[in-house]
Amino acid sequence: MTFDLGSTVRLAADCRNPGGTLTTAESATAAVTLPDGSLTLPATTETAPGTGRYQADFVTSLPGRHTVRWTFTGPTDAYTDSFDVRDASPPTILSLAQARAHLKLPANQTDRDDEIRDWTESITRGIEGMCGPVIVRTVSERHQERSARTIVLGSTPVIELVSVTTIGQSPITYAVDGLDLDPSTGLVRRLDGGGFTGPALWVYRAGRPIVTANIRSAAKIILQHLWRTSQGPSRPQLGGNDFDVSEPIVGFGYAIPNRALQLLEPDRLPPEVG
Repeated sequence: MTFDLGSTVRLAADCRNPGGTLTTAESATAAVTLPDGSLTLPATTETAPGTGRYQADFVTSLPGRHTVRWTFTGPTDAYTDSFDVRDASPPTILSLAQARAHLKLPANQTDRDDEIRDWTESITRGIEGMCGPVIVRTVSERHQERSARTIVLGSTPVIELVSVTTIGQSPITYAVDGLDLDPSTGLVRRLDGGGFTGPALWVYRAGRPIVTANIRSAAKIILQHLWRTSQGPSRPQLGGNDFDVSEPIVGFGYAIPNRALQLLEPDRLPPEVG
């Protein structure tokens, strides 16, 4: 399960004696290692006296993978687990409300909302891998060229340049209004005909301010396809309908239906970029 940044995660673990019986420990410690390597020890409590079941509440402050190490003494026992925390603004083409509406879920059925959010984030990443950034974000990118007449930015389409600064003891800043940018290719050149001295840090905004209907529709098709294939063997088989993929798609296996790929075709990156 993935948690939102700033939310409280209730951690839980059981203490068992060597025979496997739940036992109240003399001491219980939950050590949480954050993505930046720092360690914190939230207060632990036994959920009820004599149960041998323990919990600790941890307030998230950093996005990324967290590791939890439970240790008990009297009896000696240990347990390791992990959980993920989303970025404050995870990029998603479809909102939770849009995804739920497309799947036609009842308003009172919310038990799988976390799974749906994981799907929408995964779908967005898959589509952006084929089409470049869809959701607008700020990109910080290093270019190591020592001398170049042009620079090609790595994430397209590009909306605007924010700053260009060389890396070193005497940094040089290039005025972005003196640079010519091709948004679709990411090609940048100086208007005065000069070159760039590097290495340099390029900061720019990339993505699509307007998410076009074909991209939104493709995301919905992929969501419904993945939702159907995750329902388990007790559900009706999907063979023979247009959610199937007739052959594996390089890099995606059977996750992307062909009709979604066809909708994305106008926005696909050229082979040398994708």
